[in-house]
Amino acid sequence: MLEVQELQVAYGQARALWGVSFELRERELLCIVGPNGAGKTTLINTLAGVLRALSGRIVFEGRDITALPPHRFCEAGVAIVPEGRRLFGSMSVLENLEIGSVLPAAKARRAQSLESVLALFPALQPKLRQAAGELSGGQQQMVAIGRALMARPRLLLLDEPSLGLSPLIVHEMFAAIGRVNAEGTAVLLVEQNVSMALRVAQRAYVLEEGRMVTEGTPDALMQRDEVRRAYLGV
Repeated sequence: MLEVQELQVAYGQARALWGVSFELRERELLCIVGPNGAGKTTLINTLAGVLRALSGRIVFEGRDITALPPHRFCEAGVAIVPEGRRLFGSMSVLENLEIGSVLPAAKARRAQSLESVLALFPALQPKLRQAAGELSGGQQQMVAIGRALMARPRLLLLDEPSLGLSPLIVHEMFAAIGRVNAEGTAVLLVEQNVSMALRVAQRAYVLEEGRMVTEGTPDALMQRDEVRRAYLGV
């Protein structure tokens, strides 16, 4: 479904990604884990069209989307939940959700999409008219994920969805991400909470210093001593 080939990304003269290659299969939940500064956010922002690659290719559903203008990535079927949520705090929850469905195809099914989002996150139902900035961190993350789902993406990109959330809310969030994937949406998750990410993913890659260093099933990675020492403290 998604093929990333030899992706190189830099900030000025500082290289952030060095020839990153990987694939995500149809309807898969794939996670990319790694420490702070590994390049995870750079990677996911490049896949969403927010950053431009120096070289390499991003092929989505057989189409090379590397050079698409940023606003065309959503039209192609890719939606991102950015790190830090980036909601419009003074706007209502409903308005924030509706922003996700401005493209004609998504707008035509806005009511159905909203119903699905509220079924996934019922805690948002009584908050629809409330300003998004007044919500708790967990509820704001629900809005951010819901906003992306309102675009009806075939690929959902998630950047550190557990960041700043309590353990209980993190479990709820990952359960919701699992349900989204089970209903047919492919998910690419970049996450620092390695143990939680590996619980929900079907496959995983490890990114270090801008390079992919290993990949495999969660069970296989958990059995590798270097992964357990580096990321699980075992």
